[in-house]
Amino acid sequence: MIRYALKCEAGHGFDSWFQSAAAYDSLARAGHLSCAVCGSSDVSKSLMAPRVTSGDAPEQQTVPAKTDKPADTVPVLSKPQSEVEKALATLRRKVVESSDYVGKNFVKEARDMHEGRSPERSIYGEARLDQARALMEEGVPLMPLPFKPKRELS
Repeated sequence: MIRYALKCEAGHGFDSWFQSAAAYDSLARAGHLSCAVCGSSDVSKSLMAPRVTSGDAPEQQTVPAKTDKPADTVPVLSKPQSEVEKALATLRRKVVESSDYVGKNFVKEARDMHEGRSPERSIYGEARLDQARALMEEGVPLMPLPFKPKRELS
């Protein structure tokens, strides 16, 4: 296992473990990495200090320094920190609660609803830029989300 310090385009930093360096590269190329804070898929490795030990001295266990700062004041990655992050989290929650995730079938589902082949409902999913542009040119109402949908696993 290997641990990498990662960061997203918005500057959020977080750590993640991978089976190997090749596993990280494979996941990154396939677009399967996302920010633990905002969900952005633009994630890259961050600068990380390697853990170096000399062969002369036995490796010592490091003891965390005592601090007067209570543990609950340390930021938690799963909780939004800024007002923008809170607003995005609220928007994401509302979209997920009130819409059906159709994933890569978004273009077909949106077009079918627009042409009356399926009942209208609120959906969200994934589309390439050229596909979204074609839908808009056809008059299909849609809008981009400010976050990448989390793929639902079945």
